Amino acid sequence: MDLPSPLHPARLPLTPALRALRLCLHLLMAGLLVLAAVRADSAAGTVLAVVTGAVYAAGSYLPSVRDSQRAAALWLGALGASWLALLWLTPEALWLAFPLYFLQLHLLPTRWSLPAVALTAVAAILSYVGHGAALNPGVFIGPLLGAAVAVATVLGYQALYRESERRRRLIEELIATRAELAAAERHAGTLAERERLAREIHDTLAQGLSSIQLLLRAAERSLPPDSPASDHIDRARQAAQDNLAEARRFVRALSPPDLEHGSLAAALERLCEPGAGAGLYGPGAGAGSHEPGPGPRVRFSVSGTPVELPTPYEVALLRIAQSALANTVRHAAASRAEITLSFMDASVTLDVVDDGEGFEPGSVRPSSDGGFGLPAMRSRAESLGGTFTVESAPGQGTAVAVSLPLPAGV
Repeated sequence: MDLPSPLHPARLPLTPALRALRLCLHLLMAGLLVLAAVRADSAAGTVLAVVTGAVYAAGSYLPSVRDSQRAAALWLGALGASWLALLWLTPEALWLAFPLYFLQLHLLPTRWSLPAVALTAVAAILSYVGHGAALNPGVFIGPLLGAAVAVATVLGYQALYRESERRRRLIEELIATRAELAAAERHAGTLAERERLAREIHDTLAQGLSSIQLLLRAAERSLPPDSPASDHIDRARQAAQDNLAEARRFVRALSPPDLEHGSLAAALERLCEPGAGAGLYGPGAGAGSHEPGPGPRVRFSVSGTPVELPTPYEVALLRIAQSALANTVRHAAASRAEITLSFMDASVTLDVVDDGEGFEPGSVRPSSDGGFGLPAMRSRAESLGGTFTVESAPGQGTAVAVSLPLPAGV
């Protein structure tokens, strides 16, 4: 992992703190080189101080040194060689070891930088002794303490930098995750609303338009073959068919009108009357003893003591009854059907039974015209914590049962 370096601005965008550190390192190196040049005992020492400064300046500005770790290592080798030569000529070059520690720690991998720092400290101590200085604890403590401070400073900075980068990445991931969750919630809400609208379209507008087609077909059969009204009825049926497709795309979420002026039981009873409710059953298709017409005779009964249900329960049960009866009319070829609404201690159930042709429940697929019947009924029941079951077999009729748990306080 590339670490920020005062000499490597290309590795990381320089913050004000890094710019200040780089400037301080340049000033420290320049000041110590001037001190070594001024206090050198020979012209060769002064020349080597200038050469060392030139090597350092070259490394600070050459792009290859800034961009390549290999080039940086070669540059450090050249800078170290010139420093050792200067150290051989003057003991004042000893102080250059301190900025060299930082350069080695910044530009070399840890497995190489620590040995390089140790060798630099040993070279500084040997140079001090080689120039005839008296041995004392300060000879050893000074270079070693400087190396320890440099190592602690650089490694501590690197640890803080890694932690900062880890937190920055974590924050970016959290922001990205929050955005993904918000998008997922919006998508889920959109899908839920689309599903709800699809159910409403199927159970209200689409079923109503289908009823219009059935009623128009019945009216057409009752007309003489050469009746001038036949063309109008045919065009009306075509218009109903065209609008049936459009109705599946548009709907408004309104409470069922059948529930606005009465109870659920009354709405279900009206649904069974001939030509009432959604108009699914045509003339003669009604409750009790009504004579059969294009649709089945439908009977309605209530079991148990009726209680007032929450509006979502009433809407769901009414829509399920409408959809189940619509399926009976369109697909079952039944002669009789019965709706039973049962109130029990902890639940309310709705049963819709017919004596039609029946089918295999496991083989049902969405209809080619976009119908949502059974899946929509199941979804309505399960959205309220209830259960939805269908029992049917070829030639044995169909029974649809819905059970909803009564909420506390009902």
